[in-house]
Amino acid sequence: MTLLAFFCGHAGTGKTTVAKRLIGPLMRARGTPLCLLDKDTLYGGYSAAAIAMLSGDPNDRDSPLFLQHLRDPEYRGLIDTARENLELGIGALVVGPLSREVRERRLFDRAWLGVGADVKLRVVWVHTSDETARQRIVARANPADAYKLAHWDEYRQRRFVPSGAARDDLLMFDNTAPEAADYDALLARLAA
Repeated sequence: MTLLAFFCGHAGTGKTTVAKRLIGPLMRARGTPLCLLDKDTLYGGYSAAAIAMLSGDPNDRDSPLFLQHLRDPEYRGLIDTARENLELGIGALVVGPLSREVRERRLFDRAWLGVGADVKLRVVWVHTSDETARQRIVARANPADAYKLAHWDEYRQRRFVPSGAARDDLLMFDNTAPEAADYDALLARLAA
């Protein structure tokens, strides 16, 4: 059974860091190959060029223009790439905010994902405090985060931690100051 694991959460929570830390141990634990598909790596340069053509700002990733015209195609391409790997017998760790998809429970919808019952689905919600996330965003100095930082109070209102039914089956990971035991526990749940 191939694994499709999503590492979701808001900017600055450390989604990519967690996925990178776990991919090697997870491959050893499962005895199967995995690929890492990070939305920013796959689409960062392309989206920067596209949004620059539309708005004049290559770092515009939070405007209504970007959200209405580029966000969903990025995610669809990310999921399609994961599915192609799954069809080859290669599991995938998919990294991206995917907040709307988590709220709408789409990442558990096999028909929406285009995967069969032979694929094991796991969804990790990586979270941290607003202040920790802001510090990490400042430290990484990515120009694509400029809007978030310039409009932090507005952006903060969009941040959430899933609750109620949206939280069902999510693997919650507090990445504020995790210890080795926290990573081991998440690894065990992903490998099970």
